[in-house]
Amino acid sequence: MNINVIQKLVDTDGIVFLSYGGYLSQTLISGMTEALELEAKDHGITMSVSNNIFTIFIELAQNMMNYSKAIDSEAMKAQGLIVVSKDSEYNYYIHSQNIVSLTDKEKIEPKLLEIQSLDKVGIKKRYRELRKSGQHTHGKGGGIGFYEIAKKCDSIEYNFTKIEEDRYYFHVKTKITTTKGEK
Repeated sequence: MNINVIQKLVDTDGIVFLSYGGYLSQTLISGMTEALELEAKDHGITMSVSNNIFTIFIELAQNMMNYSKAIDSEAMKAQGLIVVSKDSEYNYYIHSQNIVSLTDKEKIEPKLLEIQSLDKVGIKKRYRELRKSGQHTHGKGGGIGFYEIAKKCDSIEYNFTKIEEDRYYFHVKTKITTTKGEK
C-alpha cells in the first residue's frame, strides 16, 4: 500500500484516525492503542464502540506480528500497514495489510471462509467451542483472533493477492456500524 491507497481510503471511508506502516512491536502497538483511546475520548465514541475498535485493532496487529513475511526473505518480519478510519455515517473501518507465506495463507483462509459462512450467533458459538477445546488459543498463529474480530465487527472482508510463488499480500477490512447518536 502506498500514500495514494491511503488517500483513496480517506475518500471512500472518511477520516483516518490512525495510519501506520512499517515494523511492529508490542511497545508500538501499545502506543498506538493509547492514541486510539485519546481519539475515542476526544470524539465522544461510546465505550462499546471504542472497545470493539481496540479489540479489532489489537487482533489485526497481532495477526501481522504472527504471520508477516518480508517480500525478499524467509525470515519473519513483523511489518505491515494498519489504518483506522470513519466515514460521515459514523461507520468505523480497520484495515490491515501484510505479506504472508503460502503456508500461512492456507492456514488463515479456511478460518476466514468459515467465519463468512456464519451469522453472529454462529460466530459466537464457534468462538466458545474453540476456546473450550483449547485447540485454537490466542497463542502465536492459533487462529481464534479472527473469530474475536468477527464477534466485534459487522463485516469482515479479506483478500490475498499473489506477489510471487509463495508470497501474498493479505488485506483485511473490518467495519463497525454505529448509529449517529451512538458514535
